[in-house]
Amino acid sequence: MSFLSKTLSRVKPSPTIAISTKAGELKAAGQDVISLSAGEPDFDTPDHIKAAAIAAINAGKTKYTAPDGIPELKQAVCDKLARDNGLSYTPAQVSIGTGGKQILYNALMATLNEGDEVLIPAPYWVSYPDMVLLAGGTPVIAPAKAENAYKLMPEELEAAITPKTKWFIFNSPSNPTGAGYTWDELKALTDVLLRHPHVWIMSDDMYEFLAFDGFKFCTPAEVEPKLYDRTLTCNGVSKAYAMTGWRIGYAAGPVELIGAMRKIQSQSTSNPNSIAQWAALEALNGSHDFIAENNAVFTRRRNLVVDMLNACEGITCPKPEGAFYVYPSIAGLIGKTSAQGTLIDTDEAFATALLSETGVAVVFGAAFGLSPAFRISYATSDEALVDACTRIQAFCASLT
Repeated sequence: MSFLSKTLSRVKPSPTIAISTKAGELKAAGQDVISLSAGEPDFDTPDHIKAAAIAAINAGKTKYTAPDGIPELKQAVCDKLARDNGLSYTPAQVSIGTGGKQILYNALMATLNEGDEVLIPAPYWVSYPDMVLLAGGTPVIAPAKAENAYKLMPEELEAAITPKTKWFIFNSPSNPTGAGYTWDELKALTDVLLRHPHVWIMSDDMYEFLAFDGFKFCTPAEVEPKLYDRTLTCNGVSKAYAMTGWRIGYAAGPVELIGAMRKIQSQSTSNPNSIAQWAALEALNGSHDFIAENNAVFTRRRNLVVDMLNACEGITCPKPEGAFYVYPSIAGLIGKTSAQGTLIDTDEAFATALLSETGVAVVFGAAFGLSPAFRISYATSDEALVDACTRIQAFCASLT
């Protein structure tokens, strides 16, 4: 009899972390590797946020806090949601977690029973299905088509809902595609959800402020106020504020759900890091001027990568509305063979051969639930992106 829990057999390690780790190992071994797999900005945390953390340390704010966050940060979340999204919440409706991932995990752990289904559009962030499985639920995947810019259509959402559906996970702009839903596109989805009152909405808004070319972000409870009482609006400071390592996420929703999430957190990690909470308070309340500056850099990088990838033989790369990812299709390369004899029969084979033969690390599309494609994070220098895309072009041209 195995000592380990049977639950572990239901989940797999994060493919994005696995690829980043492999790329790091090759680089440490002396190979010339460019990793485009990690989903974090290459910018440093802004100085005024770092200063707030230092001030908190000097003020002795290093003790335990309430299990799901300090009152000041909860109020800042309420103010942010009112200011940016037109949503009204009280601190009792807010939970602060150790990163956005814990917020999602707590909500699933607090609500899922055996047989409950969670509807997840694909391509999806790699952790969604496995968190559902860990919580005892069943992930149901609804594929979005490349010809629809990887956005789920209302009829596809309608067809995927069953009497067992408990949650619908929504992510815009998307990891891994960068696709962002317009107000009208999201309204079409919320119209479907209104017809199914047993389905709750988990909106992952982590890339809210990473929006380009005038794209206007919107979130489900904002677009359809009638869904307010069954929506958990989730966000965090990781991406827009370049605070991935600080590990602060937050969510706002019904008091009963937030209380259940608090109970889970109080018996697992307890409070998020106290210093990181004070830094997050400054991130939400302080100057946001740096976001526009960073987005200008991201926009330039996105355009560079999209143009260079679309110049590759057999690759088609849509131009996304936000985040810092592109999700090019390699349908035109399936069945070809690399210069070193690897048959490109899947996107995983493509990514493996690309890394071993050119030193470029990307994440294969199967990890995100929709093939054949791969994800590139362009949150790195222009020079590295040009070098990597040049290698990808040469790799594609060498396939026979």
